[in-house]
Amino acid sequence: MRILKRLFFGLLIILILGFLLVATPRVWSALNSDKPPVGYHFILPGYIALGLGLEKVIDTNPSVPADIEEIKDIEYKNINGKSLQIDIYRPKNIVKPAPLLVFIHGGSWSHGKRSDYLVYLLAFAKKGYMTATVSYRLLKDGPYPACAEDVTDAVQWLFRNGEKYGYDPDRIALIGGSAGAHLALLAAYQWKKPGISSDTAIVPLAPHRIKAVVDIYGPIDLTTEYAKNQPLVINLIGHPYSETPQLYKEASPIQYLDKNDPPTMILHGTSDNLVPYSQSDLLKAKLDSLGVPNVYYKVPFWPHAMDVVQRVNDFSQKKMNDFFEKYLK
Repeated sequence: MRILKRLFFGLLIILILGFLLVATPRVWSALNSDKPPVGYHFILPGYIALGLGLEKVIDTNPSVPADIEEIKDIEYKNINGKSLQIDIYRPKNIVKPAPLLVFIHGGSWSHGKRSDYLVYLLAFAKKGYMTATVSYRLLKDGPYPACAEDVTDAVQWLFRNGEKYGYDPDRIALIGGSAGAHLALLAAYQWKKPGISSDTAIVPLAPHRIKAVVDIYGPIDLTTEYAKNQPLVINLIGHPYSETPQLYKEASPIQYLDKNDPPTMILHGTSDNLVPYSQSDLLKAKLDSLGVPNVYYKVPFWPHAMDVVQRVNDFSQKKMNDFFEKYLK
């Protein structure tokens, strides 16, 4: 009987400690609502919190509201018979050219689709922005620089078509997550296809620049030890670092930074094991050294893809909205 009591009390203590472990992040965040939401660091407590209803996953396929116009499958480029497209979401009550927010999906450069960021696209369209999302060639269609070429071509297309669709081409922001953040930063920081300049481009480059960029846990420097040994990065480049170090440098957004680059917002979880937040630390340090306006939110104890959790997504949207209000309005 004494043994059973000890087992019972031991189990009770474990349950109490476990509940405190999964409840503490929510309690702390409720008491500190102005700070980034705290996560769970380990996968298991996170899943338990979801199972107990302490956390919710975002709706990844929300319905398009009646007051938002959806313009889908606009071809911006066709390469080797593959159609690359853009979807646009426009408030129906729009009366003058609005800022445009362009979302670029992630997926390790190998998968993902334009609709992955529908939750952001619709939320910001409801706030009066026009929003768009672009497709690009995935790794099955070719390694770097294919995806970077496509996103920069999409940006040029958007610069040229503002009047047709009702947005202001001088107030365009790029937003990406993970691999999409990498591509957004390349485009925002003026990456160009090797050997191609504004003088030799087949289609003249539009006389506009990206006004702001948001990096959500994206890789920044592919020449670091993390990146050189990361299988996903090696797949992107198509060769190991020892064979083509110049390509790893060329594909690194940090290589293109200068003092004229657009204001940058960074969001990164401190428990990210896929893209370590040291990558964002590097970006922050470089931006500061150049005097480029920036804001960096380290989100405690959250892993990669943290914004699929509603609480993190809400925080991300709020901070992005503040950022856009400052630099796009």
